Amino acid sequence: MQAFKTQFTLSRQYLAECFDQTSPFEKKSAIKKWFPALLLLVGLALLMFTEQPKVAGSMLIGLAVLELIHIRFKRAWWLTRQMWGRSANSEIKLSINNEGIETQNPYTKTSQAWDNVETVIETELGIILVAKTGGRQYLSKSLFPEELVAEIIVKFKAVEEN
Repeated sequence: MQAFKTQFTLSRQYLAECFDQTSPFEKKSAIKKWFPALLLLVGLALLMFTEQPKVAGSMLIGLAVLELIHIRFKRAWWLTRQMWGRSANSEIKLSINNEGIETQNPYTKTSQAWDNVETVIETELGIILVAKTGGRQYLSKSLFPEELVAEIIVKFKAVEEN
């Protein structure tokens, strides 16, 4: 693997690309969709069938509404949370070598060894590195020369075939 170094800004546009490219590969969970319904039903049951003060039932109904808003505006909420983080709009240093990928900003330094990468998912605009532990890291193709992206993809397709 050829050594490569670059820098980029963790901007809102980059984060939006990250969300848009990784969301189709997100693990779907039925619990996420049924949770607001469960909260709503329990809240209504507490309001209708108990003599207790109505605070608990009202709070559960309120939580159900918040959860529905979270599901509906998932992208906007995720981007807002990322932009509130201290790494937002900071300069990221990215380096790739034979050992793996390393990213560094003024606040954190992370590394992902090639040995710990289980697979690489190619998207239209980038690649997703899936670690053996289940973690995922998105990297935009615009950061790399085409040859390097192809080299990373070929390396992991060869591993999958064996």
